[in-house]
Amino acid sequence: MVYVFLANGFEIVEAMAPVDVLKRAGISTYTVSITDDKLVESSNGTKVYADMLIKDVDFSLGEMLVLPGGLPGADNLAACKVLVDNLINYNKDGKKVAAICAAPYVLGVNGILKGKKATCYPGFEEKLLEAEYTGEKVVVSENVITSCGMGASTEFGLELVKALAGEEVAKDIAKKIRF
Repeated sequence: MVYVFLANGFEIVEAMAPVDVLKRAGISTYTVSITDDKLVESSNGTKVYADMLIKDVDFSLGEMLVLPGGLPGADNLAACKVLVDNLINYNKDGKKVAAICAAPYVLGVNGILKGKKATCYPGFEEKLLEAEYTGEKVVVSENVITSCGMGASTEFGLELVKALAGEEVAKDIAKKIRF
């Protein structure tokens, strides 16, 4: 099961493109509002109705936690103690965490990227504390997947599928969506 966390100010494509790709692969994927309201407003004002609230998430069932970027979305994710605590625990347990655009900084400032390779939206590199910044579109390093921004959202989604369901499934989805 994959949980994709939505905070007010999130980048809609960075959330929904990976959700779409994951669901096409048959992977149970849920959007989660970190607020007390399932209706979450993206950075461009589009409102999305999340599948569930963070208070209702059973983190023990998750295989991966995903953070879309956008501002102030990434800042709102960073301020969510329940989310940050679970990201740290997932990483400690070797479970998968993923972030795109500005959101890798949430992983960086919480020690999750220490000793790992990572990427992010230009300008957030200094917040990838103790990580090796690569500048690539998508980076897989141990249990962590990071990406640089909206333009890489589909590629990011395909890497998530690859990490969870294998390379052949990811290749099949890529072919079907004409990637």
